[in-house]
Amino acid sequence: MRFPGQHGQRGISLVEIALTLVIVALVLVGVFAGRELIAQSQAKAVASDFNSLIAAYVSYQDRYNALPGDDPRAAIRWASQNARNGTGDGFVSGTYEAAPPPASALQTFTIDSSQGESLNYWWHLRLADFVPRAPGTASMATQPLNAFSGIVGVQMNGAGLAGFTVCQANLPGKIAGAVDAQLDDIRPATGQVRGLRQTVTPQPLATATPVTAYSEGDASIYVLCRTP
Repeated sequence: MRFPGQHGQRGISLVEIALTLVIVALVLVGVFAGRELIAQSQAKAVASDFNSLIAAYVSYQDRYNALPGDDPRAAIRWASQNARNGTGDGFVSGTYEAAPPPASALQTFTIDSSQGESLNYWWHLRLADFVPRAPGTASMATQPLNAFSGIVGVQMNGAGLAGFTVCQANLPGKIAGAVDAQLDDIRPATGQVRGLRQTVTPQPLATATPVTAYSEGDASIYVLCRTP
């Protein structure tokens, strides 16, 4: 029985519920697809950085017949810009994550056969216009950062590889695995790309953890190194 002034209330139909669920599902699919596209784009950017830096290293050698950072004639070539020489022993000393000197201390930081050339490396490449200049007030010897605020540096014999290596830190498992798959064999312990798990940042390669696979289901981050 309906009393005067009382209006009937219509319930939600099964069709409306189904349409709502479809819309929610489509939104979720779009969100996850968007995240995957972002991850793919980030992995491609990291891989591109590896390729570009390897190309810069090889191009510097071809042009000057010396290794950037280790170049013993840099101070003569760029005397007007107060460049520092390397030792010229064919070995880039120092580690990829070494703390860079401020601009005010560029002329006094130590560069010898055991340290400093991995930072001098960036100074030489910037003077030769193979990589962009350091941003803001950072010194010419400051390593660049990747999209994950990880240090991009160089080191000889890094991560179990022989010879010169370029390393990038702070890479999530999904990104590290995708980059290794693009450039090598997706195995962190073999090939021309090696991966180590970081427990702190920045972390020397000597204290990072060797792994046999990249983990995508947790908060693990990795440092990847690659040879030319």
